[in-house]
Amino acid sequence: MKTSDFNFHLPEELLAEHPAEHRDEAKLMVLDRKKQTIEHKLFKDVVDYFDEHDLFIFNNTKVFPARLYGNKEKTGAKIEVFLLRELDKETRVWDVLVDPARKIRIGNKLFFTEDESLVAEVIDNTTSRGRTLRFLYDGSYEEFRAKLKELGETPLPKYIKRAVEPEDAERYQTIYAKHEGAVAAPTAGLHFSRHLMKKLEIKGIDFAEITLHVGLGTFNPIEVEDLSKHKMESEEAIIDQKNADIINNAVAEQRRVCAVGTTTMRALETSVSSNKKIGPYHGWTNKFIFPPHEFGVANAMITNFHTPKSTLLMMVAAFAGKDFVMQAYEEAIKNEYKFYSYGDAMLIL
Repeated sequence: MKTSDFNFHLPEELLAEHPAEHRDEAKLMVLDRKKQTIEHKLFKDVVDYFDEHDLFIFNNTKVFPARLYGNKEKTGAKIEVFLLRELDKETRVWDVLVDPARKIRIGNKLFFTEDESLVAEVIDNTTSRGRTLRFLYDGSYEEFRAKLKELGETPLPKYIKRAVEPEDAERYQTIYAKHEGAVAAPTAGLHFSRHLMKKLEIKGIDFAEITLHVGLGTFNPIEVEDLSKHKMESEEAIIDQKNADIINNAVAEQRRVCAVGTTTMRALETSVSSNKKIGPYHGWTNKFIFPPHEFGVANAMITNFHTPKSTLLMMVAAFAGKDFVMQAYEEAIKNEYKFYSYGDAMLIL
């Protein structure tokens, strides 16, 4: 498989700038792999495809407001700082992206408040846009994190050209988000409303949760034609014993097991053993899933519509079959489905 095999023309107007008015009323395309059929529904209809004791596995990561704006010392130039990863809690050292990067060198200081209570010093260059910052703040660690949250902005993807709006703080977050650490939302989960979760519960459907802290690496373009040479950035994944047991029981009983999102699927495929058992896991994963791939846990999947040549599209093609997925995407474009983070959804059975 080559990167160019996953190219298609995506009209710009189909990139979703806003979420659907109600979470569970986005469009839903249903793909049946056995029958090779495509249906058009609303997301709330997802409940009709599952029976008592089927299992949904959710990624309960929580997005933190990772985009900050600071001013460079002396010149006062406005610099965007995108928090990627905390490297050291004690010394408050972070990996970040800066924009414009050409202005930011080792030794520079960035000021985030008028009273200069929060300052960061550049201590290393990591990539062309990447820097390592040490934050200077006269307060406890909890107060420091609260300050970052206060100053930070919801990290909407760059393709959304509009300004961040108050609703984004709620809508770019799943309703079951628990563990803060993601810099991008696990977007398939954004379609679940409290009402829909209650309907699934009443039907007797079981839930399990894993955590995968979504990084920006998920969205990095693939710059090689040979997929075997692409390297994913690592993301932190956590699966505890309780949820591993819930998942293993469902698999053993041959129930329908639905991974909600590509991030959930990546965590599951990272921790599954050769005998198709999930073990407790806490570590980093850079697993890149593309065709052909034999999936060990989930036999159903919910996902959004992804951009051309993306790693996310490749994972979906590995799960549902490349030709079938590309046919479905053609139909999605024809029917004006919305793509990407705030876009519509696909259920693959």
